[in-house]
Amino acid sequence: MAEKTKAKISEQKLALRQKVWPEITDADLWLRQKRVGFTTVPRILPLMAVIMDSLSKNKPVSSTYFDLWCRAYDECFVILNKQPEMAFHSGFSGQRAVQTWSERIKVLDKLGFIKVASGPNGPLSYALILNPYNVVQKICKTKPDFIREDLLNALHERAIEIGATDLEDAPATPEPKPAQQTPTPARKAVKLARKLSIKS
Repeated sequence: MAEKTKAKISEQKLALRQKVWPEITDADLWLRQKRVGFTTVPRILPLMAVIMDSLSKNKPVSSTYFDLWCRAYDECFVILNKQPEMAFHSGFSGQRAVQTWSERIKVLDKLGFIKVASGPNGPLSYALILNPYNVVQKICKTKPDFIREDLLNALHERAIEIGATDLEDAPATPEPKPAQQTPTPARKAVKLARKLSIKS
């Protein structure tokens, strides 16, 4: 979308907002241009969270995933060195909070939405957040009926609406090249015989 078009839409929305809520000022709002502590959130994330929870068999993982996302920067890498805090921010409390959080992390890893690695904090010391579009496509290829059709259709519709091309850009799996046969002495002898017969 062109910058002029964006600016015009923004002006129209601002005018409508002021009409609906004339008493509201910028001080009442959470504006990223004037506040700190923000991160970039993909517009597809709410729907992707629903897909993740639908795959996790009554163990919702979306809050755990979102906490990881909010801790990551552009390198998509998170050091899991504050596990009690991360468990609490993901919605888990009590004596089993970290254990429940760990289970959700393992589910995300098993589904393929993240990769985990061991380190100083045990088996779950690091997390790498992968492109969820690619993960969904891989699941569709290996388990065609694993994701509900209505969710997949909604995902495609929303991706088109926001201009995301990840579903089209996902790298295709290269076809395996046929193995080259190593000439055996018998094959060499047959080729030589054919050459001699042609010459004669």
